[in-house]
This record gives sequence, structure tokens and C-alpha cells, in this order.
Amino acid sequence: MKKILFTFIALTLFLSFAGCEERSTNEVRNEAESNETESSINSNILVVYFSMPESSGIDALAGASRVVENGIVLGNTQWVADRIVELTGATQFAIKTVQDYPGSHKALVEQGTTEKRTNARPDLRTHISNLDDYDVIFIGYPIWWAELPMPLYSFLEEYDFSGKRIIPFSTHGGSQLAGTIDTLKEKLPNSEVVENAFTVSRDHVRESKASIADWLDELGVI
Repeated sequence: MKKILFTFIALTLFLSFAGCEERSTNEVRNEAESNETESSINSNILVVYFSMPESSGIDALAGASRVVENGIVLGNTQWVADRIVELTGATQFAIKTVQDYPGSHKALVEQGTTEKRTNARPDLRTHISNLDDYDVIFIGYPIWWAELPMPLYSFLEEYDFSGKRIIPFSTHGGSQLAGTIDTLKEKLPNSEVVENAFTVSRDHVRESKASIADWLDELGVI
């Protein structure tokens, strides 16, 4: 009798475990299908960013323009762009210049200052071949001297953004968005430039994922 009872209990526990495993598998499958749907829905969204992390001359944790994760150096704006892509399933595009920017803070400031003074248009080495595929374009940048970095002007003047919904985001050292929303409206008169832009201080980039998610929810893209 005891042997029969033991066998019954063991069989019951096995079936119970198997049932839990099956439910877990179904939950994972449903989650994967949900993620695929989100990516499909947001296939018309492009996340564009320009980011220039300082790579030398200052302590990694104190770097004004970078985040270090698992030994990998990311620009502040790149980090925000990565979170937007992660949360929306959008396509990502990095604006990169032909001429590399210096990694040290002093040299980077000097080059950026010269570009602004001369109203330069740095040559770009990355280009978008299928802009027509996207209806919504996030554009991210660091604020340099209360202004867009000059490579952004090169990018904005290269394409026709007519009819696109433009959603700006930025990282800054205290100047918030400065006057960049007005600049984008001026440069893209035939686009819808969203005024509800996201900006975060370079000191709080790491802690901004929840704020980014709330902002994207407000925009209706997640």
C-alpha cells in the first residue's frame, strides 16, 4: 500500500513539474512573438545619433561625454540611442565623420570650437540609402556650446526629410536642449519636429532608462 501511495505521489509531482515547464515554455514563446510584433510595427522608425566619447585624458567614471559599461566606452548620446532602440525595436544609424575627432577633452573642445567658428560642414562617412523606408526619425546629439554639433548640419543638409516626424533627443552639460529645437524646425521646415524632446544631463545618463521609457510612452511609440 505504501509503495502504491509513494508511486502516486511521485507521479503527481512529475506531472505538476511538467505542467509548470510547459507553461514557462509557452510564456517565453508568447513573449518572443510579442517582441517580433513590436519590431514589425516599428520597422518604420529610425534612430539616428551623433556621439563623440572622450577616450583619453580623464578618468573613465568622470568622463563628461561617455559611459563605461563592462569595459566598453560608449558616448552618452549613443547610450540613450541604444535604450531607444532596445525599447522600440527601431533601426539604428550612427552619424560618423570622415575625419576622426580627437579623444582628449582639450583637443576635442578646440576642434569643435573651430568648426563652430567657421560654420564647418564635416564630411560624413556613413550614409542612409533607404530614408524613404522611415516615417519617424529620432535624431540624437550632444549639446556643444548651446548648439548642434556641426556634423548634424552635414547630416540634415544631405537628405530630404519632408513629411517625416522628427523626434529630437540630446545629452548636455547644463544647457538642456538649448535652442536646438528651433534650429531643427528651421532646417526641416517641411517636417514635423516634435517639441516634446528628451534631454538628460551627462551626470545622469546611466539612471535615465525609466525616464526614456516614460517619454517614449508619451510619444506613443511603445
